[in-house]
Amino acid sequence: QVQLVESGGGSVQAGDSLRLSCAASGRFFSTYAMGWFRQTPGKEREFVAAIGGSGSTTSYADSVKGRFTIARNNAKNTVYLQMNSLKPEDTAVYVCAARTRGSIGVKFNEYNYWGQGAQVTVSS
Repeated sequence: QVQLVESGGGSVQAGDSLRLSCAASGRFFSTYAMGWFRQTPGKEREFVAAIGGSGSTTSYADSVKGRFTIARNNAKNTVYLQMNSLKPEDTAVYVCAARTRGSIGVKFNEYNYWGQGAQVTVSS
């Protein structure tokens, strides 16, 4: 069982930055692919970014490429999402996910553990 707890959400102005953190339980964190997804009412959960267990492999949605950076610290069992140049359309609940088997994925059904989510609100 893997528990994921996000933190760092909030309300900011367009152009500002935020860093989300996701703390994971478990002894094998460094073997998990980790992902960030976001969800808004009435829309499907959207892939944002993912990172492999060692941190050397990453993937980003086109909508955030160049603005968001995913990173991890395996010694702290934590994955981060640095979000720069935020736009109002980035407003969503951001959810951390763990994939305990396999490499990084971009589909939500490839992940088997989920956090509770962190609200990010960007105003213009």
